[in-house]
Amino acid sequence: QLQLVESGGGLVQPGGSLRLSCAASGFTLDLDYVAIGWFRQAPGKEREGVSCISGSGSSTNYADSVKGRFTISRDNAKNTMYLQMNSLKPEDTAVYYCAADVMATCRTATAISPWEYTYWGQGTQVTVSS
Repeated sequence: QLQLVESGGGLVQPGGSLRLSCAASGFTLDLDYVAIGWFRQAPGKEREGVSCISGSGSSTNYADSVKGRFTISRDNAKNTMYLQMNSLKPEDTAVYYCAADVMATCRTATAISPWEYTYWGQGTQVTVSS
């Protein structure tokens, strides 16, 4: 089965930057067929979509709250996906998850739904101090 492991989280001051990584393994299909989503969940709140990228990397999407600050990318040759987070705010504090699914779509100006993704990592904590 497809396995995902996030890394790169930590404690950062407002205005700082972090880069999250998501390493994929255990798959039989080429990653070109697999869409990737980044999600986050803060205490007491529901899980929300942050960004997504299509299997080939040709299409990306971002939540309005992070557009212009976060950048999603992938390197299929290295079996790794990334989320670059700049200008971090206290409200960005959450556990961040990467997720994958062959059937998931990633269209511009479309909501990024966790229900479209089957495979999930364990998450990495991002804390932005106030």
